[in-house]
Amino acid sequence: MRKLRLLLCILSLQIGYSQNNVSEVKKLMTTAKVWGFLKYYHPNVANGSKQWDNQLIQILPQIEKSKTALEFSKIIENWVDSLGMVKEINIVPSKDVIYYDRNFDLSWIVQNELFSKDLSQKLKLIEVNRYQGVPYYVGNTEAGNIFLMNEKSIDFQWSNKSLRLLALFRYWNIIEYFYPYKYLMDKSWSKTLEDMLPNFLNVNNEDDFKLAMLKLVVRINDTHSSFYYTMSKNIGKMRKFLPMSCVILDQKMVVTEILSDTLAEHYDIKIGDVINKVDGKTIAQIIRDERPYISASNESAYVLNLVSEISSGYNDFIDLEFTRNKITTSKRVECFDYNISHSNEFKKSKKEKFYVLEDNIGYVNMGKLKISEVPLMIDKLRDTQAIILDSRNYPKGANFEISKFLNSSPKPFAKYTIPDLSYPGKFYWLQELSICGIENKNNYKGKVIILVNENSLSQSEWATMCFQTADNAKVIGSQTAGADGNTSHIDFVKDYDAPFSGIGVYYPDGKETQRIGIVPDIVVKRSISGIQQGKDEVLDRAIFYIKNDK
Repeated sequence: MRKLRLLLCILSLQIGYSQNNVSEVKKLMTTAKVWGFLKYYHPNVANGSKQWDNQLIQILPQIEKSKTALEFSKIIENWVDSLGMVKEINIVPSKDVIYYDRNFDLSWIVQNELFSKDLSQKLKLIEVNRYQGVPYYVGNTEAGNIFLMNEKSIDFQWSNKSLRLLALFRYWNIIEYFYPYKYLMDKSWSKTLEDMLPNFLNVNNEDDFKLAMLKLVVRINDTHSSFYYTMSKNIGKMRKFLPMSCVILDQKMVVTEILSDTLAEHYDIKIGDVINKVDGKTIAQIIRDERPYISASNESAYVLNLVSEISSGYNDFIDLEFTRNKITTSKRVECFDYNISHSNEFKKSKKEKFYVLEDNIGYVNMGKLKISEVPLMIDKLRDTQAIILDSRNYPKGANFEISKFLNSSPKPFAKYTIPDLSYPGKFYWLQELSICGIENKNNYKGKVIILVNENSLSQSEWATMCFQTADNAKVIGSQTAGADGNTSHIDFVKDYDAPFSGIGVYYPDGKETQRIGIVPDIVVKRSISGIQQGKDEVLDRAIFYIKNDK
């Protein structure tokens, strides 16, 4: 009886496999995966000898006509067979290579309801005997992140469905095989392909395509990622900005800096003013509605990038609802192109790069200090009781020189994963760690405080990791942008660039920084009342810690 039931089950599966209609999205999902896999794995494709984009465009009509899994699988199998024989080779793994395999997943090859057993076996054979020559489509920089090679520039036309799918398939597979943090995405990359395909199929105009690409890029959850585009109605226009800087706190937008005294007086704008609505929408609504269109690794980076979007645009005016001293008013504030209009009115920061605060506490603005200025900084701050390294900005590469002064001995602070181009999808640990500091018995003996917040991005986070190795170091502030690693710029279609974090960056013990950011030892966040009172609450907390050791 058990054998009979098993036989009936197998027959039922076979009948379902051969007869059930398959959705267009499911067929295209699988086609995207097969096309990318063959592009980087098949010895007769990865060597660049095939017109691979053209082959995709030629096979898509066949895919569209297929109705059942059996028909679809046969089309794919014939395609694979047409590429020529795959010779069996003996790939001997290097004993020196240690893989970080959280990104790697080719399980779809053997766990696919659209594949026959024979097709799965043929694809598995290609993986085992994958291309081992000089990569044709991708290369590595000295740092390890990838760049594209030999991607044919296509005369992209948004109205051509096949070309839209080609653009999608190119980008999706680049991320699939060469993005180091794929495993950290909110949703699986395969699920994103399924979710995004309808956006690429149902395109009515060029802007629909641009928004589809933007939504796709945002799903990798990386503050480094972006998709550069301009909506059709804005082509030729200059982006304009509000005459003040803001932050979002407690689902409200707060003015933190006046960029023009004249404009602020004209519109009666003051630091600490709370903006409740922008163009009729509450800040809470905007936070909810804009999420699919803003790239960010975490919530702190999201609201930072969101402010940039909603405080600028291509219109001459933005309607704002302000609250000050419990009185709410509405204003239509004019926006300006800083490069042309009233540029002489906008104040430039004139803060010193380093100086001594009260109680003999040194302060360094890492966003302004140049490498050549480090000796002068050391001379001035050598005898202070503490040094505050303000990294709430983008530094200029001075961290190694500073570490020679701060550290008593060389210390590792970061290690990296880079993509293995001979086994796409796999990443391995670089053996060489980043080391900072030197043997220095006369190193700085005071406390070292590093200030961070959402403006601390990429090199700022990496430099903070370096400073954390200093004797008596503490990080004070709030969540950083969570995007570490050199940026890979991917011009996957002519005139379209979509960068992302290109190498994996970790602490020496393997702890992540991507998405998490640098975790402060003491968490301090800005508040609306603090801004209104003109306080720098993070700096104040650092000074309190220096004086009280708590």
